[in-house]
This record gives sequence, C-alpha cells and structure tokens, in this order.
Amino acid sequence: MTTTDDTSVSAPPRAAIAARTFRTDNWMRLPVLTVIGLTAWVAYATFRVFYQGDYWVADYHYLTPFYSPCVSEGCVPESAHFGRFLPDHPLLPYAALSLPFLLVFRLTCYYYRKAYYRSFWLSPPACAVPDGHAKYTGETRFPLIGQNLHRYFFYAAFLISVINTYDAILAFHSPEGFGFGLGNLVLLANVVFLWCYTFGCHSCRHIMGGRLRHFSKHPVRYRLWTISSTLNNRHMMWAWITLASLALTDFYVMAVAAGWFPDLRFIN
Repeated sequence: MTTTDDTSVSAPPRAAIAARTFRTDNWMRLPVLTVIGLTAWVAYATFRVFYQGDYWVADYHYLTPFYSPCVSEGCVPESAHFGRFLPDHPLLPYAALSLPFLLVFRLTCYYYRKAYYRSFWLSPPACAVPDGHAKYTGETRFPLIGQNLHRYFFYAAFLISVINTYDAILAFHSPEGFGFGLGNLVLLANVVFLWCYTFGCHSCRHIMGGRLRHFSKHPVRYRLWTISSTLNNRHMMWAWITLASLALTDFYVMAVAAGWFPDLRFIN
C-alpha cells in the first residue's frame, strides 16, 4: 500500500471472484434441517392449540403446557386453575392469554433470530456465504425493529414458566390424594428444561448482572449472573430441548387423555 498524499491512500483492487463461496462443505445442511425442524414443530403446535381436546387428564390432573393457563369458557372447570373468562370460540385458543407472549418471546429470542434469519430468510444462510438479499437493513426498520422488545417479553415468559411449574406441582395431587406417575416425571422434566432456557436468556442475564460496576458489592446478583451465564453458553441447546420437551409433554398428555395407553403409576 502506498500513500499518494496526506489525505488519501491507494491500494490494489479487490480480486474479481465469480464463485458464490469457496466453501466446499455441505453448508446448506444446517439451514435445511432448521427449516424442517421449526416447520414441523409449528405445524404440530398449531394443530394441537386449535384442536381443543385431549388436553386434561382428570384422574391425575395432567394439563398440557399448550393449554396452560386454560382460561376459556370451554375449558374443563377443573383444568381452569385461574378461572374461565375468555369466550369459547373455535378460532380462539384455550390458552389465548399466554400463547401470544410465548410466541413473541421465542420469535425475538437471540438464538431463534440467528436460526430463522439463516434458514428462512437466508440472511446470510451460513458463514462466508453471501446474503440472499440485495440490501441489508438489520433490525433498524419495521418489522424487525420489534426484535428489540425481547427484554420485555421475557417477563411474560418468566410468569408463564411459573404457571407451568404450578401445574406440574398440582399434578402430584389427584382426586385420590397424592400420586406419582410417569406423567409427573414428564411434566416436571419439561418445567426444568423451560427454566434452563428462560434463565439462560440473554435478557435474564442482563437483568441479573447488567449495569453493575462492582460485583463484589452485589454477591447475590453476581451469583445469579454466573448461573445465567452458564446456562446462556448452551442457549441453543436449551432452545431445541424445550421445543422437543413441550411437544413430547403435550403428546403424552394427549395420548393418556385420549385413552391410547394408561399412565404408568408408581404411587396411587
């Protein structure tokens, strides 16, 4: 590089490369698998949310997380732990109070942004691969500017995780008294995974330790920040695990409620 004067520099022109990318590996595999996985999950969840049946096992108080909290007038009274105050309509999910917040929380999640930006929008589809769009504006314009609201949706997701935990605890107390079965383990495992995903959220990590100048003066927040940071290191893993656990939990409750097979009981 040579300097021609005090205000400008000259350099050799960039190489003219016709190839789209020099990558020789199967870089399309991950975006394709992501599209298949997310599409399959959304299809199943949409069917179950609007199916409005086989969501409650009265014998053991199992309530699927896809219907929690069940606040529609069409809900089985025993499953409506927080009352029934929404109208019963085929196009209105029984858990309409929580599902929209969970949807936007997942949509604005930092990991899911990466996942569907690369897979659905090809922006970019992989490292060292050109963007699929001629112009890139990032999250500065509508609708992507709404991604900045993720920190606020976290509070709703936190509250819904509390409700799911409450449901899992209630399931240990059936009409026959205390009981413990395979369904309880399924509900409990799903709750644990949900908390790992929620506490590992980037927004949660910032709430725990953000804007602190001296961790030594805030030992409790520092401890919570370290826990959140540890979970955040595997945020992608927890994101996919919770999608699987939510679907499997719902399927198990649906199968028991529909009578496809009985719940395996250990106590009562």
